Amino acid sequence: MDNFTFWNPTKLIFGKNQLEQLKAEIPQYGKKVLLVFGGGSIKQSGLFDKVIQNLNEIDVQLFELPGVEPNPRIATARKGIEICKKEGIDFILAVGGGSVIDCTKLIAAGSKYDGDAWDLVVKKSFATDAIPFGTVLTLAATGSEMNAGSVITNWETNEKYGWGSAVTYPKFSILDPVNTFTVPRNQTIYGMVDMMVHVLEHYFHLEENTLLQDRMCESLLITVIETAPKLLNDLEDYENRATILYNGTMALNGMISMGYQGDWATHNLEHAVSAVYDIPHGGGLAILFPHWMEHNLKVKPERFKQLAVRVFGVNPEGKSDEEVGLEGIQKLRDFWTGIGAPARLADYDIDDSQLDLMADKAMVNGEFGNFKKLNREDVLAIYRASL
Repeated sequence: MDNFTFWNPTKLIFGKNQLEQLKAEIPQYGKKVLLVFGGGSIKQSGLFDKVIQNLNEIDVQLFELPGVEPNPRIATARKGIEICKKEGIDFILAVGGGSVIDCTKLIAAGSKYDGDAWDLVVKKSFATDAIPFGTVLTLAATGSEMNAGSVITNWETNEKYGWGSAVTYPKFSILDPVNTFTVPRNQTIYGMVDMMVHVLEHYFHLEENTLLQDRMCESLLITVIETAPKLLNDLEDYENRATILYNGTMALNGMISMGYQGDWATHNLEHAVSAVYDIPHGGGLAILFPHWMEHNLKVKPERFKQLAVRVFGVNPEGKSDEEVGLEGIQKLRDFWTGIGAPARLADYDIDDSQLDLMADKAMVNGEFGNFKKLNREDVLAIYRASL
């Protein structure tokens, strides 16, 4: 494995009835608080009122930014930045899923930047400071509650990119599984796909001697596979919600990726698709990742075999590594479709009319991927196979 330095400053507060921790955490940073949230589901669930009650008890001056989109837009982040600069906001509280947190990260960094926040997303400039922020998580999926990454969409230009900075880690994140009870079935499914793909993006790398990291990745995948059917049978089961919630955080907080660099090409492929079609991120990943696997099986077939045998129980006897790998890919696809994830881009009414545009978006920074560099021909081949 490579040399590495691990650093993650986010305080994770996990379990039932942890919302009251807001009263201990927020006063460390100031009195003016911007509350960022999405389309109103936290009001329907009653979580909004509970948050407001806790904030009132510490006598903060509260400002609100509702309406963060499922694929958060630069336009919404700009609104939040305007509030922060105008009002002198001391602290930002994100209440919602990964999209709300991702938007908050850009608001936090953009509020300390003199130019347009889109510069930070496209890496024209780099964030060096940010307003401190915390999160109350309502969706198990992205892991944004305990990492520095963020994905933002510019709908006017049909661009969607990931970015991040050492200054965009949350100061704290409150994870109460009860707050995920009201997540609809389809979003629960997309979230589980998303966290599995985060693990798989890590898993496909070219380093040697990653025995512990491999087992950690495999355990996370097996845990989701075992838990998903039980959770989908009862969306308000606390133990299963807790398991999936913790799994999503561990999939992308840096713990399983020490000493190597994962691939991450499929995320780039999906960002290009949803930049054009605005589809759910987890749905796009479920479609694209098995095709990325099939396209790159020959790069290191023993890696695919290991996944197939250890995670999906494929019997390798009398078969080549590639044959075992293909069985594992099919079992992954079958698991995702079995819990209700899409299998084809056609499931979102996507045809071949915008393939070149999506490829342009994916290739904007040149060839990409760490397991295997993808060129434009590779990108188009994976998109076509996914139709």
